[in-house]
Amino acid sequence: MIGRVIDPHVVRRNTVLLAGTLTCLTGMVQLVVAVATITLVLVTGIKSILGLGPAVFLASSAVAALPAGRAMDRMGRVPVLAAGCLSGVAGCLLAAAGSAVESAFLVIPGFVLVGAASGIVLLARAAAADLYPPERRAHGISLVLFGALFGAALGPLVFRPLLAGKDLDADSLVVPYLAAAAIMLVGLVIVTRVRPDPSVYARRISTAPPPVSAASLRTILARPGAVPGVAAAVASFAVMVSVMNLTGYIIVGHGHAQADVFTVISFHIVGMYSLVLVVGRVIDRVGRRPSLVSGLVIEAVSTLGLAVSSSVPATSLCLFGLGIGWNVAYVAAAAQLSDVALASERGRLLGFTDLLSAGTGAALALAGGVVYTQLGVAALALGATALALFPAAWLLTRPPQPAMAAGD
Repeated sequence: MIGRVIDPHVVRRNTVLLAGTLTCLTGMVQLVVAVATITLVLVTGIKSILGLGPAVFLASSAVAALPAGRAMDRMGRVPVLAAGCLSGVAGCLLAAAGSAVESAFLVIPGFVLVGAASGIVLLARAAAADLYPPERRAHGISLVLFGALFGAALGPLVFRPLLAGKDLDADSLVVPYLAAAAIMLVGLVIVTRVRPDPSVYARRISTAPPPVSAASLRTILARPGAVPGVAAAVASFAVMVSVMNLTGYIIVGHGHAQADVFTVISFHIVGMYSLVLVVGRVIDRVGRRPSLVSGLVIEAVSTLGLAVSSSVPATSLCLFGLGIGWNVAYVAAAAQLSDVALASERGRLLGFTDLLSAGTGAALALAGGVVYTQLGVAALALGATALALFPAAWLLTRPPQPAMAAGD
């Protein structure tokens, strides 16, 4: 059996670097969330496809997640995260070129690469889980996610001035997309500084004997606590991301300026990440299932508020609450799923969960665009509320079933 010898310096340095990578990802994604719905409408002139941009982004994120997770288990965390950052740079450059020449044939591949970047780089939480023992794992994941909070400042500081006072046309989006590419280039530099690879470090500190081979995904999912963790992760992420990606069009639909979208999205991102340092400690203390249920209920209440909110402050408050609810459920789910998997299995389990989460989010964004255009924001809000409450009720009816610790 290998003794657990934790190097605090390595943990601190790699935690900060992984958090910085997520700062850059969040900055890039904030622009895409704010203008993806508008971009395709502007370059095609077809209003009915407003949900297509977010759907492409989320579907690409879903498709990339599982192979990226498997690659992480084979090759290590850092090479895969670096590839994700490169995908983000290329995607933003394509979106900028597509906006410049008003070509959906460039914008859509750009969204595909940006979505893939998001799906890959969000797996940084697997690297975070590698750095911390089970009793501190939720806190460790939350420390890395805290880096995304600083990405919330990039919307008002970088993108809002680039769009302020300009006519809403495709040309006005070129420079913001170029700025987003530069941000992801910084993320690439940061993540390549992570040493040693967190998966290698996890094996060093593990108290479990090395397995002969990683278990199959089916075997991992059969472990106690795995399916509830996946279900809560999928529901919390899909509801949050589908509503978030439609926010830009909702705000404009209420008669507000495009630049106001960044205010709402910034509040949302602050909600997503501002309390992670507290949330992680609370989840480690009170348990995974109560946290999963609480997060889903907070999401439901927040989406319900969108049915009666039309001002920028009111919508910002609802999106702030949606972010907090997602934060609680997402960190709890990530911790629970990391508990049931060894370091050599963690990437594939989280990648599979992200595949389902982003895929469901893409379907909801596409369907939500149709619901919004046909029935209005109230119908969209009520549907999202129901989708968050259903899995929360299911989790409450299940008998207590503690997650099986994987031994590392």
